[in-house]
Amino acid sequence: MNLKSDNVIKGPERAPNRSLFYAMGYTEEQLNRPLVGVISAFSEIVPGHIHLEKIVESVKTGVLMNGGTPITIPSIGVCDGIAMGHIGMKYSLPSRELIADSVESMAIAHGLDALVLVPNCDKIVPGMIMGALRLNLPTVLISGGPMLAGLNDGEEISLSYMFEAVGSYKAGMITEERLGEIERSACPSCGSCAGMYTANSMNCLSEAIGLALPGNGTVPAVYAQRLALAKKSGMAVMELLKEDIKIKDIITEKSVENALACDMALGCSTNTVLHLLAIANEAEIPLDLNLINKVSEKVPNLCHLAPAGPTHMEELYVAGGIGAVQKELTKRNLLHTDLITVTGKTLGENIKDCYIKNHKVIRPIEEPYSETGGLAILWGNIAKRGAVVKRSAVADEMLVHEGPARVFDSEDMAIKAIYEGKIKSGDVVVIRYEGPKGGPGMREMLNPTSALAGMKLDKSVALITDGRFSGASRGASIGHVSPEASAGGAIGIIEEGDIIQIDIPNYSLNLKITDEELENRMKNFIPKEQEKIKGWLGRYQRLVTSSDRGAILE
Repeated sequence: MNLKSDNVIKGPERAPNRSLFYAMGYTEEQLNRPLVGVISAFSEIVPGHIHLEKIVESVKTGVLMNGGTPITIPSIGVCDGIAMGHIGMKYSLPSRELIADSVESMAIAHGLDALVLVPNCDKIVPGMIMGALRLNLPTVLISGGPMLAGLNDGEEISLSYMFEAVGSYKAGMITEERLGEIERSACPSCGSCAGMYTANSMNCLSEAIGLALPGNGTVPAVYAQRLALAKKSGMAVMELLKEDIKIKDIITEKSVENALACDMALGCSTNTVLHLLAIANEAEIPLDLNLINKVSEKVPNLCHLAPAGPTHMEELYVAGGIGAVQKELTKRNLLHTDLITVTGKTLGENIKDCYIKNHKVIRPIEEPYSETGGLAILWGNIAKRGAVVKRSAVADEMLVHEGPARVFDSEDMAIKAIYEGKIKSGDVVVIRYEGPKGGPGMREMLNPTSALAGMKLDKSVALITDGRFSGASRGASIGHVSPEASAGGAIGIIEEGDIIQIDIPNYSLNLKITDEELENRMKNFIPKEQEKIKGWLGRYQRLVTSSDRGAILE
């Protein structure tokens, strides 16, 4: 086979290169095998990554067992939960681009022949996939797996419950001692936080798109099966290399549609929209927001995992995992089952023996939570290029809502008003200048949504923003409003007390003013001048595109 590494280590002119490998203790036998980059996001600052060294060692064992030379290469990763609610969150989404760039840089610079991606949390998963797509090498993704749910007074809890508890404390509904009890029990193990938040959403979709082995999305981080899956992933990438099956053979227009279908059935995070758009861009696949509603119209929502419901990832695993969800969708021919996956088999072959083992966790397709999918794209005079809502996590009484705007030019201003009890039932909280450019960095806003939920206002107050919400957010939380305020979007001309109309079933989001008034306001609108920012975040602000394009860089 023709190997990329031949350009680095073969022939007399590459003797200096080989000498540097020998300086690291490599042998001739190792250099005569394909070089497989094992891209590891291990660190001691992310609970989803604290155990990845063990996953990496298992991957390397699998690569060695099947004739390759594994080489560990590090990747950065931001913990969204730790970065939440302060300036650190401005760096979360931008880190996706740094990760993609580093995968591209390291693989090309060192002539790697294949890749095993070992991420787990939020932006790290799409970032690694984006970088791998630029290289188009044989690639397998194996994540670190989900965290177990916590237990408090016999009730399963996870990180979203923890954030909501802060709101309850601020409203005087629980004591500081009770808050302390919850914080010590919400996150009981390593792994990606236990609900269908962004990390687990992306790990499930990596499996659904065909880039990860069956089980990747749901096998808990602390289970021995996760290590076995890592070994099999290392073995699998060598088979892909032998068969010359590359990542772009797996991630295609049809496999992206499969991922979207699973997204709708599972009720994944709104952040999946940003990431699937960015992944499709790197794969040179046409994808826009209109397709998301088309898929949503066809695919029913079968799961209500936290924050939409009381179940967590370990229960989804026991109920049959992603394979069971996919098998259920085939009953209505909602998947392309003839596509190749990293198993070397088709999707149809992978799931032929799968079935639902617990109908309380995965509903049969004949009895879904709703006939439409978990996400919806809204359009209107506030969002001419779209906005995103996790429809499956919205209370029925909030699917259609009309109320007065409470306008804030930053998340910090909004959270202060919420904590001070200034937001009332029926209000529509508008948070702007938090988009990709305006933030910059498009902060996740779990604090305001969780505060409202903790204060029992999530079924009577809506939020809209040109920023984004965490996968752990629930309620009528509408994000990614595009164009953003900093780019002259109409969210910037909303005034305190304006009436906002939300109609999620009909995909609409509108400011209730006349066309003439809207035109006059837009004509006179001058976006707030943003402070000049130095360093990487400043470069990001200058280069980033809008959220309806996936907040990619240009």
